[in-house]
Amino acid sequence: MTVKANRLFINGEWVDSSSGETFEVRNPANGEVIALAAKGTREDAQRAIKAARFAFDEGGWGDSKARDRAELLWKVADLIEARAEEFAQTDTRNNGKPLRESRYDVSDAVNQFRYYAGLCTKPQGQTYDVPDDISAMVVREPIGVVGAITCWNYPLVMNAQKIAPALAAGNTLVLKPADLTPLSTIMLFECLEQAGFPPGVANLVTGPGSVVGDEISRNELVDKVAFTGGTETGITIMKNAADTVKKLSLELGGKSPNIVFADADFETAVDYALFAIFANQGEVCSAGSRLLLQEEIYEPFLARLVERAQKIVVGDGADPETEMGPLISKEHMERVLAYIQLGRDEGAQLLCGGNRLTDRGRGNGYFVEPTIFAVDRQDLRIVQEEIFGPVLVVQKFTTEQEAIRLANSTRYGLAGGVFTNDGAKAQRVIRKLRAGITWINTYHPTFNEAPWGGYKMSGIGRELGTYGYEAYTEVKQINVNLQVQPIGWFRE
Repeated sequence: MTVKANRLFINGEWVDSSSGETFEVRNPANGEVIALAAKGTREDAQRAIKAARFAFDEGGWGDSKARDRAELLWKVADLIEARAEEFAQTDTRNNGKPLRESRYDVSDAVNQFRYYAGLCTKPQGQTYDVPDDISAMVVREPIGVVGAITCWNYPLVMNAQKIAPALAAGNTLVLKPADLTPLSTIMLFECLEQAGFPPGVANLVTGPGSVVGDEISRNELVDKVAFTGGTETGITIMKNAADTVKKLSLELGGKSPNIVFADADFETAVDYALFAIFANQGEVCSAGSRLLLQEEIYEPFLARLVERAQKIVVGDGADPETEMGPLISKEHMERVLAYIQLGRDEGAQLLCGGNRLTDRGRGNGYFVEPTIFAVDRQDLRIVQEEIFGPVLVVQKFTTEQEAIRLANSTRYGLAGGVFTNDGAKAQRVIRKLRAGITWINTYHPTFNEAPWGGYKMSGIGRELGTYGYEAYTEVKQINVNLQVQPIGWFRE
């Protein structure tokens, strides 16, 4: 049954779009419409931004106390936790990911709110010695109005990742979630409302990025834009924001290398190579989508990898037996399938997968087989471009230096992994990777306490941890004269 999802949340009220229009929200496992969401307009975005501006400048939020903000964030965490299974079921129906992954995401979101609730009351700023009778210090203050534009692959987590630090630092917020997955975000704003945030502090405008997102990135009343998504969209946002010199946090695409040396623990490396690319259907910015294997283990490793990949259970994320769910939409599935065909056309060797799955009741869903290519050229598009699906390209290397060269030879620099039992070699290689998030003998574990972001065209700035909190603050230098008397610089 189609149910109308809740409306826009502006200035503390749930309201319809000014146009009265809605858009369909689908379950990617079967293509069915599961909800309707309000199709926000440019005028709706402007109204939300003005509400956020007023709440910060005149409504008192800009002068709010950290302890009060922390109490509200703790309440939000408790409210999410109380609806944990509802959140997980909603994300699985709306995004397609297996329920076990959605449940982990809910736990992650709860912990993000609690982490930043705790962090905002801790000591900040610094004092420093200067060669004069001056008391010199640095304080951190909120930036003002934050516009957040988020992606569809981790609907709840990515929104919490921006909302929690932004509000903890004392900013107000206007958030535009991905059109494909707005449902858990609407639930999250229900929790924000129930927790008691004042009107205008947190605003939600669902709708097309070309309208709502464009307004957020251009509007002169917005002080900062935080975006997670594709690199091309990030470039557009950066250009839009330049006219008013907004602060920016951009977490963009990746084509991350996973390097396995011959001395690595074989089964562990195989296990993580699968997890690196096929978790969340490969719809992960930090996915290990390029596997680099040392020549000595190349053939046996590939054989074992393909054997295990073909056993992955692909199906509806709500089924407890499912290990990999559908892709997010028909359009995205067709894009991934087009890349697979491109790989064939480019001469890459298809080792397994490559097809849409339509049997066993999956005919209307957007399911694609776990796919592995062996490649011997670095210039292939499937090697260089982000596919954002369950498609792995495998390359062979001989020396440590060659592995580093191959690993760094794309425009991206988000993540990377190294598998070896030689500790010194692991450190040498990991330090040479031009990437912001790296792992040794593991892949994908992330923590709210640690910074998240990339080098090169994978983004600007960092989220999570203390770095993610500081990204929502301005740094102010304050100098106080302790000897109040004329300076005597000019003659009387």
